[in-house]
Amino acid sequence: MTIQLTPELRKTCRDTIRFLAADGVEKANSGHPGTPMGAADIAFVIWTEFMKHDPSSPGWANRDRFVLSGGHASMLLYSMLHLSGYNLPLDELKQFRQWGSKTPGHPEFGHTEGVELTTGPLGAGFATAAGMALAAKMLAARFNTPEYPIIDSHIIGICGDGDMQEGLTAEAASLAGHLGLGNLIFIYDNNDITIEGHLDVAMGEDVGRRFESNNWFVQHCDGHDQAAIKACLDRAKQETVRPSLIVAKTVIGAGAPNKCGTHDVHGAPLGKVEMAAAKAAAGWPEAPFHIPTETQAWFSQVAEAGRAKRIAWESMYNEWRGAFPEKAALWDQHWGLSTPADFTEQLLATVKGQVNATRNLSGSLIQKAASLMPSLIGGAADLEPSTKTGVKGAASVVPASVESDQLPDVAFAGRNLHVGIREHAMGSRANGMVLFGGWLTYNATFLVFSDYMRAPVRLAALSHLPTIFIFTHDSFWVGEDGPTHQPIEHVWSLRLIPNLDVWRPADAVETAMAWSAAALSRKTPSCLILTRQTLPALTRPEGFDNNDILKGGYIVADATGGTPEVTLISTGSEMGACVEARTTLEAAGIPTRLVSMPCVDRFADQPAEYRNSVLIPGSKRVSVEAGRPEPWHRYIGDGLSIGMTTFGASAPGEVLVEKFGFTGPQIAARVQSWLKG
Repeated sequence: MTIQLTPELRKTCRDTIRFLAADGVEKANSGHPGTPMGAADIAFVIWTEFMKHDPSSPGWANRDRFVLSGGHASMLLYSMLHLSGYNLPLDELKQFRQWGSKTPGHPEFGHTEGVELTTGPLGAGFATAAGMALAAKMLAARFNTPEYPIIDSHIIGICGDGDMQEGLTAEAASLAGHLGLGNLIFIYDNNDITIEGHLDVAMGEDVGRRFESNNWFVQHCDGHDQAAIKACLDRAKQETVRPSLIVAKTVIGAGAPNKCGTHDVHGAPLGKVEMAAAKAAAGWPEAPFHIPTETQAWFSQVAEAGRAKRIAWESMYNEWRGAFPEKAALWDQHWGLSTPADFTEQLLATVKGQVNATRNLSGSLIQKAASLMPSLIGGAADLEPSTKTGVKGAASVVPASVESDQLPDVAFAGRNLHVGIREHAMGSRANGMVLFGGWLTYNATFLVFSDYMRAPVRLAALSHLPTIFIFTHDSFWVGEDGPTHQPIEHVWSLRLIPNLDVWRPADAVETAMAWSAAALSRKTPSCLILTRQTLPALTRPEGFDNNDILKGGYIVADATGGTPEVTLISTGSEMGACVEARTTLEAAGIPTRLVSMPCVDRFADQPAEYRNSVLIPGSKRVSVEAGRPEPWHRYIGDGLSIGMTTFGASAPGEVLVEKFGFTGPQIAARVQSWLKG
């Protein structure tokens, strides 16, 4: 028997969502009940009358993706996941914000079934969703045919006043509007309240007009009128060449008779008295976590309809595979992030014997990797000529309205991505593309501008996404641009992020192995730290196994005639000077081992036996890197750390290397002086 969605049932379902969320916050004595209560009507319409999804198949490639950008309102999402039939039992809602639960304070991708991305910092969800929408557009350009719309997903989200105040949202909105991401729809839950009080203490602009200026299709509605919300969503779905923003006016904490519309309900439980009053006003049972049978029946019917849509899609998909076997094979390569068995060997062969700047070596490796890995795409923050990250011979991804030599119907079929000078949005976009599936995405800028990207780098690590971040111009060798462009603390600030591989290669071989590691990673993002200046090739021991580079640290040259008195440890551009310094020390009768440590993170993960074989206990240790020296003491103990403790300066790099003491003779002299005490 088909259930009819009557006004009474709509109200019952809406109140179920409101009170599940409020009860979860109340039991935890922690959380944000206001937004879930105020946005319950919006969520109900999205999840049951608009969104295409199947809880029995949460990984369905063509599902619509829901994004709760304001992750503090997580109980709204958890309530929808439970009611919809995802693997999130009611007991998990009762354990909101507790140790070991599937309902953490902010949604975490990979931790809770049905959560599409980790949303914590405001604006990050919005910007990442734009990347997901771009991923869908680009897959559709490659695989859809008129008869077989294999990918027609929408990215649907709820954002709030806090999201709209973050600069990241402005970056992402500008880019999404420029590209014409018509499959991106956000409902702006405009309740005019933030933690400190009413919105007008900090914000007074017309957000709708701002988005219209960015080429968004903007509508307005009452966020508590489900029919109006549905009508706006239907119109948004018909808009295919502009992203959509629906400005929905709501009352925060709607249903709480005394606290609604105030900041008191934003980030604190309602309290027993207000909760009782709210339930009494709604005619709701006092018992917490109550779910009426009619609510569950409606959500079950919606789930069955979603399952039917997924089954119909799979039938179409199988027909498409039979009709287009070449496209099907390419599809498998995309979704499997496939590489040939000799991928690493081919990368090594590409740069064999080359002496160059590691940014240039990386550029050559990108060409080879892109030819072997169809899913690899990327770009830079208006710095491709400097970062060497363009795929040669490949088209750019541009909106169809941009005049170019590309046909409009292939606007999203390119491989080179452009974001302009929007580093924060670039990192979030890359994460979103990886999250959607079918893409391994890299993005690039100068290392000093990693400050603008730290949030998406951290979120990639937290979410176990294999996003690749390329940072060039890695030290004072930037030269004449001066200290504003010369990174000092940046490499270690990235190394401090858990689950992040930070590679600083010293030559062509290390650069190829770093690229291989990054491209083959599936649960860990990578940062490639690359030079502007040419580096010499390292001479490694006879019979050296290049796979040892993947261990993060290895012996380049050992002490002559026995146990090393000194072990020199270095990375990247300083390795060449350390080769020279070792020669000087050995000639002075100081047995010296030289260790390259291109990835400190990976070296730290090696068994103690291996680490001790590289860094022999008892050998005096010296680290050499053109960055902050202090963290190196984890590896050198009370040894000597040669690094940078000041900002750089504006002068040619050849002058600065002398002024800052990083030539081979200067390093050798520092070590000798230190040994003498």
